[in-house]
Amino acid sequence: MNKSTLALAVAVGVLAQQAGAAGFLEDSKASVSSRTMYYNNDFREGANTPANSQRETAEGLKFDYLSGFTQGVVGFGIDAQALVGIHLDGGKGHHPDSNSFFPSDSDGSAVDEWSRASANVKARFSKTEAHVGGALAPQLPILLSNDSRLLPQTFDGGTITSKEIDNVTFNAGQLEHSAGRASSNSTGLAVAGGTQDSNQFRYAGADWKVTKDLMLQYYYANLEDYYKQSFLGLVHLYQIAPNQSFKTDIRYFDSSSDGKNGDVGYRFNNNNGFAKNPGEVDNKTWSAMFTYTLGGNAFLVGHQRVSDDGGFVMLNQGNVVDGNNRPEGNGGTSFYLFTDSMVNSFIRAGENTTFGQYSYDFASLGVPGLRASIAYLHGDDIKATTGNGPDASEWERDMRVDYTIQQGALKGFGVTVRNGVYRGSEVSNNPDVDQTRLIFNYTYSFL
Repeated sequence: MNKSTLALAVAVGVLAQQAGAAGFLEDSKASVSSRTMYYNNDFREGANTPANSQRETAEGLKFDYLSGFTQGVVGFGIDAQALVGIHLDGGKGHHPDSNSFFPSDSDGSAVDEWSRASANVKARFSKTEAHVGGALAPQLPILLSNDSRLLPQTFDGGTITSKEIDNVTFNAGQLEHSAGRASSNSTGLAVAGGTQDSNQFRYAGADWKVTKDLMLQYYYANLEDYYKQSFLGLVHLYQIAPNQSFKTDIRYFDSSSDGKNGDVGYRFNNNNGFAKNPGEVDNKTWSAMFTYTLGGNAFLVGHQRVSDDGGFVMLNQGNVVDGNNRPEGNGGTSFYLFTDSMVNSFIRAGENTTFGQYSYDFASLGVPGLRASIAYLHGDDIKATTGNGPDASEWERDMRVDYTIQQGALKGFGVTVRNGVYRGSEVSNNPDVDQTRLIFNYTYSFL
């Protein structure tokens, strides 16, 4: 039994004696969410065609229970989550054995269904809140829980959030395991290419609201035996008029090697790009985005620069193996850069990416709930894997339409259509892809 599981068991025993206390039940919230997704990932050329092309439909169900807190100087509560994925269509031949969307059976086809459940105990003192256990989904610059497929990625460990100082939010924690977006079990933590896991991801940082228009951020994270990472962020909003604004968002990451990183089993694949020291983390990345909003229109433009010595790094357990040396299927990750797009990432050594997006909120035309956007990213100067070949380039175009019903019996029912087109130069090391997703979302809250 790991430390977080033991702490959870002890705390549940305490809560069992206090569950009737005012606040614990009265402030509870419970909901069931449904997500139906059609996922089509079409490789256009190369060795991946057509064997790894993918066309699947699946249904995801998520139950969330969030209790209130017991009364007293220190209040206690519990959060619980249960997830079920059901495969609807796309048999063998349409499901690559990659666990990127749905878990695979022993013959490489998709399993019929999969599920998992977890919970965490929480405590609140003054303006500080702590969680210990599972079902954690951090949304921080140094760690973003991924929710881009059927069901969300979750983590096990402990987190603390404190707002004791006005206008400052402190976050700290230690995470030990992750359950992937297409996985029924959890594994230790790693980076892309790492086959051995680490059970210690520690982080601490703060968001400082300097004024109502300016926020500064600093975070530090350490994945034991893989990497250390510092983050600096600045967000400023200039309100020109009631329906007109200009937003500046600047992000900077500095990442370096830690412990066994570079040894067999602890190597970083540098996103299949160049590395000055193969297998090791050595990266600085900055990214800036500027958004002008006028009524329902939003115009976005930005630039990102990845340093020459290695690719950008983040948590990614996709290569962690089990006792039979088979990948556990705990892949899929998100990261806090503007180039975390639908198909590609634009985070290899040397890469310079310029990007832009136009979006429109149709509420300005009397159609609330309807939004559309189109984005384009172009990356070049990608260093050759050997360091001596020609630089590579790549581009991606993403389109998205969202509509959420605003009233009536189906209020809250949402439909999303996304389409992404990725193309790379002959030396880009990535296959050309056309990707389409059709998603139906609905959440019913009954507490």
